[in-house]
Amino acid sequence: MGGGGRAGHQCTPGPCLLPDTPDFLVLSNDRKFGTQFACIVAGSRIEVLRTPVRAPRANAVCERFLGSIRRECLDHHLVLHERQLYRVLRAYCAYFNMARPHQGIRQAIPATTGLAKTPHAAVPIVSVPVLGDLHHDYRRAA
Repeated sequence: MGGGGRAGHQCTPGPCLLPDTPDFLVLSNDRKFGTQFACIVAGSRIEVLRTPVRAPRANAVCERFLGSIRRECLDHHLVLHERQLYRVLRAYCAYFNMARPHQGIRQAIPATTGLAKTPHAAVPIVSVPVLGDLHHDYRRAA
């Protein structure tokens, strides 16, 4: 088992098999992943971004987002297979970026931060369930 740290280790890089391949992978300078992981990433067209040395808060935003995913989404779902996980995470990310207010940008929604606010007449607000009623998005009725 393992063998990731052996000298002379060979691997054949191949294409990444994910449905939507990410553009970037943020990694710390920890060597725990080994050379096999490095070979896989090298052959996948994913750009590796390493966090700065001796900068413990460098990936705090990433850690906070992953914590939000776990607390607000995955702790409430029983995921049985990879396709289901992909579908749940995709729905949560859409909710996170298009409906959920963020404290860091004064309770604004990231996808609408640059848009001008227009006054609405007496249009009722409706609740749209997200992730099987786990969360709700509130919108003005059409």
